[in-house]
Amino acid sequence: MVNLKSTSHLLEKLRALMKNSKYVQEPIQAYIVPSEDRHQSEYIAECDRRRAFITGFTGSSGTAVVTDKDACLWTDGRYYLQATQEMDKNWTLMRLNDSGTPSESAWLSKVLPSGSRVGVDPQLMSYDSWHPMQTLLEASGMFLVPVQTNLIDVLWEDRPAPPCNMIQPHPLKYSGRTSKQKVHDVRLDMEEKGATLLVVTALDEIAWLLNLRGSDIDYNPVFFSYVIVTPTAVHFFVEESKITSAVRAHFSQEELAVTLHPYDKVYPFLTEQIPLHEGKVWLSHFSSYGLMALIPERKRVTDISPIAVMKAVKNPTEVAGLVNCHVRDGAAVCCYLAWLEKEITKNVVTEVSGATKLEEFRKQMDDFVGLSFTTISSAGPNGAIIHYTPSKENDRQITSNELYLCDSGAQFRDGTTDITRTVHFGTPTEYEKECFTRVFKGQASLATAVFPEKIKGHYLDTLARKFLWDVGLDYLHGTGHGIGSYLNVHEGPMGVSWRTYPDDPGLSEGMFLSNEPGYYEDGKFGIRLENIERVVPVETKFKLPVRKFLTFETVTMVPIQTKMLVPELLSAKEISYLNNYHGKVRELVGPLLKKMGHLEALEWLYRETEPIG
Repeated sequence: MVNLKSTSHLLEKLRALMKNSKYVQEPIQAYIVPSEDRHQSEYIAECDRRRAFITGFTGSSGTAVVTDKDACLWTDGRYYLQATQEMDKNWTLMRLNDSGTPSESAWLSKVLPSGSRVGVDPQLMSYDSWHPMQTLLEASGMFLVPVQTNLIDVLWEDRPAPPCNMIQPHPLKYSGRTSKQKVHDVRLDMEEKGATLLVVTALDEIAWLLNLRGSDIDYNPVFFSYVIVTPTAVHFFVEESKITSAVRAHFSQEELAVTLHPYDKVYPFLTEQIPLHEGKVWLSHFSSYGLMALIPERKRVTDISPIAVMKAVKNPTEVAGLVNCHVRDGAAVCCYLAWLEKEITKNVVTEVSGATKLEEFRKQMDDFVGLSFTTISSAGPNGAIIHYTPSKENDRQITSNELYLCDSGAQFRDGTTDITRTVHFGTPTEYEKECFTRVFKGQASLATAVFPEKIKGHYLDTLARKFLWDVGLDYLHGTGHGIGSYLNVHEGPMGVSWRTYPDDPGLSEGMFLSNEPGYYEDGKFGIRLENIERVVPVETKFKLPVRKFLTFETVTMVPIQTKMLVPELLSAKEISYLNNYHGKVRELVGPLLKKMGHLEALEWLYRETEPIG
């Protein structure tokens, strides 16, 4: 059992700070603690885990709200189980997306009197979240107020220092385009919008634009910084100690003139620059309210950053890198599954020791840098915790008596990987096999879909769920996310989900997305199958003169466990899809395993890719 963090004392202190005139101009009746950092990152550095510090809940997504009487946490279906296990009695779990669960604003409007002030650090909440919340609270006679000193930071006595790691160049052989070319494209988009200042706050966008990589956030090759692009200059706000001579030489090689500024000077610099520029200021609505508030409303362009869309469509060099790194990653995962199948019959293997072994196999591969997220190595009932993290406290043995779900990924210099396989090394139940088969059918249905160019991923989501829905089953997470090119493992602006992605530009050739349906039963098991798919053109019987059609090509190269499938539930098309896929895995991964001398894994690969039907 996990030791619950006691939050009584912390909440008492926080409630006192909410009335302390040293930190708030007037007392606030509620304080919101978002999960994000100043750059609205999904994954954050240790020093930014404020919500985890105050709640005890360590999942990557959620919002805490504290009033004089209540403490509530809103999170989504991926984390319901984890949150109930990690939070003490002071906290109430608010299950996002469950019917009957009010939004944070609706709840505050109900529990607080008119005239109440709700405080939040304006650097940690995106404009996109701030604006609707402010509107709803004002309708109830309440105020959303910026609290400039973060109250959690005041409480957090042993808060880790912000990371200050060196930045590395990402050379042209991996990036495919120079930073000068990318900045040129960005300026063309700015011109179209009438913007003379573009403020870039998302860390992966900055890394991509400048062809640099860092390590300030675990698993994400990014670094803390801001960039402001004007028609004639690139201003780079970063701690100068992170800039090596190699980075300066890189800018010189790529012919990009960059002006360096201290990281914390972005606010005064922007305040000073706005009146000097006649054009508009482009700042994505996903950026912080704190930055947006500096820009007069008439001068704002709040559209999604042009870099987000450019980055999502990989150039030929990035495409080749992503395809190649998935072959090497596939070899590592095949080595692990072959080893695991044999090892569990002789020795004790646990979720943690298994994850460690998988990382060892990945380390043997060329251009390996690190993992792309914490490995979700989950046996039996732990598989039902969608974003489970194995640890010493909850480490379960992997045996042949229950399902084992492993969701993992790596950062290679030429690309990022993310794969999930669910396996059973003994005799699965008929029910588990049927659930697995329906998850596979959904994955195959999406993988073989043919769709018009620019269709939004949202419209494809049903394809992955249909076979579960047919028998009254479902899963509580999205079906697909974009993936970076040696960047963040989750990358927008497109995705495949029952939720809409408001800035989805539509699917285009050169995009890469995950395809990961699943099914979970709390306390019993979890099943997920995840492949990365490349969007490619397709030949169709008829041709529309104005619309190109696309399909997916699977780049993940690891077998699907055929013994988990119920053959009678599979169509001829699904059998053909699986056999063709397995043939390709054998053809691409086999020679690498042979070359590296992993002969047991090669034998396992051949056995697991035997055609079915």
